[in-house]
Amino acid sequence: MMSFFRVVNYSEGNVLMNILVSFITIVISVGVYGWLHSWMASLGFKRWIYERFGKGANRWYRLAYNLIAGLLILPVLALLVFLPDAQLYRVPTPWSLLMTMGQFIAAIAIVIGIMQTGGLAFVGLRQLVSPPTDEMTSQLYVRGMYQWVRHPLYTAGLALIWLSPSMTINTLSLYIGFTIYIIVGAYVEERKLVEEYGDEYLRYQERTPMLIPGFPTVITREGKSGV
Repeated sequence: MMSFFRVVNYSEGNVLMNILVSFITIVISVGVYGWLHSWMASLGFKRWIYERFGKGANRWYRLAYNLIAGLLILPVLALLVFLPDAQLYRVPTPWSLLMTMGQFIAAIAIVIGIMQTGGLAFVGLRQLVSPPTDEMTSQLYVRGMYQWVRHPLYTAGLALIWLSPSMTINTLSLYIGFTIYIIVGAYVEERKLVEEYGDEYLRYQERTPMLIPGFPTVITREGKSGV
């Protein structure tokens, strides 16, 4: 019977110690990146930016945030190349093709999720040509994929990385780090969204799953729930 995973063996000794160091280094690096990423997205940091630079900061904040986040992730990705590594497994065909297809679907879901909330606004380009405003929040979007799961981009992102048909120690370290960050970051983001949108987001939480897609629950006036 053909094995689902084709495990690749590697020598023990100093190599294993170096790989362990690589694993810990990458996970910690993702943690530091995640902390910086969340801090720059926090309401406290936004308020500080707006108080220092005025309402015009609303025009460039999102684009600057994305550019800085993109630059900060580069050293983390460089660790995958420069740190010692070893192959864990390679999934043989036809299973690898199915996993790659799943990754493609997940990537499409990410694009759709971004477009549904406004692709130009997500990147930060729409704000550049919009009038300056004191508002730090936008309208809560609960349609499209967001009616089935509150964080479709996170869900699709997790599917994208874990459906990888080939895994090394370094990529496993990266995926574990990002998985922890996504789950913890989702809970942190939820608190921020409740602060931003109040009861509107609390009602959204009650009827829509967080990360695992499902049927939205309808909350009646009497407080009863149903599908």
